[in-house]
Amino acid sequence: MKKNYYGSLCTEMYEILHEQAPKDELEFYLSYARHGQKILEPLCGSGRFLIPFVENNLDITGIDLSSEMLAKLKEKNNNTKVIQEDILKYNTKEKYDYIFISSGSVSLFTDMNLCKKILLKIKSFLKTNGKFVFAVDTISNRCIDDTEYKVKVKVKTKDGLDLYLKTKNYYEIKTQTQFSPSIYELLSDDNVLQIEEMDFQTHLYKYGEMDTILKEIGFTNVKVYSSFSKKIAKNDSCEMFLYECNIN
Repeated sequence: MKKNYYGSLCTEMYEILHEQAPKDELEFYLSYARHGQKILEPLCGSGRFLIPFVENNLDITGIDLSSEMLAKLKEKNNNTKVIQEDILKYNTKEKYDYIFISSGSVSLFTDMNLCKKILLKIKSFLKTNGKFVFAVDTISNRCIDDTEYKVKVKVKTKDGLDLYLKTKNYYEIKTQTQFSPSIYELLSDDNVLQIEEMDFQTHLYKYGEMDTILKEIGFTNVKVYSSFSKKIAKNDSCEMFLYECNIN
């Protein structure tokens, strides 16, 4: 079972459910972008944020490890600069004015030492005074624990096949990790054509936790919002923390 990897069935369902970025979230990330800047989107997935940036004539490069996700991106818009790579293994002499990671994807790095290494890597890609903007899930997103797989979502593919997502959840208090092992099943009538397993894990953040990490790493001017309207976060009650920070 692959951890947090978007395979073919996972990608298919993701595209059906999340083909386009939510308007408020897209506008939030676009608000930091300027023409003439070099922009980087790690974990760009199938391009629901990257493609609108391209359509706004912004100079953006995307990175993602999933070949399935990047194939979907290229199907939608082949006029994109994307790299299939693990962010920790990605090396470039290019420095970026603006880097963003959307949709709480930083929470996928549940090993906190690994998370810090990735944040340090991103810091190394920024120009002086460059801006890094990203989101993490909060402990308000904790799911109710259950021990048996249950059907969470059922969709129809473009070929008329049934695609199911079965999942269960449990939360580890000590590490603040939400475990959601998942099974994707593709069926024609009642015949199972394909099965794909995914070990989905997220770290759920407490208020102030990421602030401390960012400052330790050397980010400055750290701001944390509780909404895409840039309302300042004051506690754990919001579903997502949105971070904005710089390097000097």
